[in-house]
Amino acid sequence: MKKFSQKTVLITGGSKGIGSAIAKKMAAEGANVAFTYLSSEAKATALVEELKNQNVKAKSYQSNAALFSEAHALLKNVIQDFGQIDILVNNAGVARDQLLLRMQEKSWDEVLNTNLKSIFNTAKAVVPFFIKQRKGVIINIGSIIGIKGNAGQSNYAASKAGIIGFTKSLAIELGIRNIRVNAVAPGWIATDMTQDILDSMMEKKNSIPLRRVGQAIEVANCVAFLASDDASYITGETITVDGGLLA
Repeated sequence: MKKFSQKTVLITGGSKGIGSAIAKKMAAEGANVAFTYLSSEAKATALVEELKNQNVKAKSYQSNAALFSEAHALLKNVIQDFGQIDILVNNAGVARDQLLLRMQEKSWDEVLNTNLKSIFNTAKAVVPFFIKQRKGVIINIGSIIGIKGNAGQSNYAASKAGIIGFTKSLAIELGIRNIRVNAVAPGWIATDMTQDILDSMMEKKNSIPLRRVGQAIEVANCVAFLASDDASYITGETITVDGGLLA
């Protein structure tokens, strides 16, 4: 039997990049997959069809997790459509990089709302369901930038550092309820969002012990491990997937 047979995972920002890789990995392991998208409807539709080829149920939802009301409506819709949620993966994120001297308030607010407030929104909505069924897993996608910082990314770093603190605190709150909460902090991963950064730093890849950038599936593999019973005694942790960059 596959690891996630008869289970349902909800992934925010699941239509592309790391989110898409997570959706495919979870479906390959037997999970029914619900995921959100904002604007990439064509990619979302194509991904749903690809996931269904794994003989699982899949559905996409156009939803902005940064909005409290939409996050709660989303959770109700997923419960109605799938009957349950067993795993929540908070992956939705944006980057609006700029030095602080030039950064506009709008850029700060957009990144903090999309990357951090969204996690509060979805966790707030899903936890009552998890408590009722006496189990659940929450996995938050952070970044090594939230650990080490980076010039020109103070907004992004603040949002990802907040994810780590939120993860640790929520794990302490919910452990007694048999709900595990962990975070994954990717390093330099090849996705559409990071392509410009990666193009400019390829000459620096020798600073990565494994001497290469990572692939989205490598992050997805870590997420699948943390979501599974193989990680049944792991909570409140942040696992880096960075080729040893922070070693």
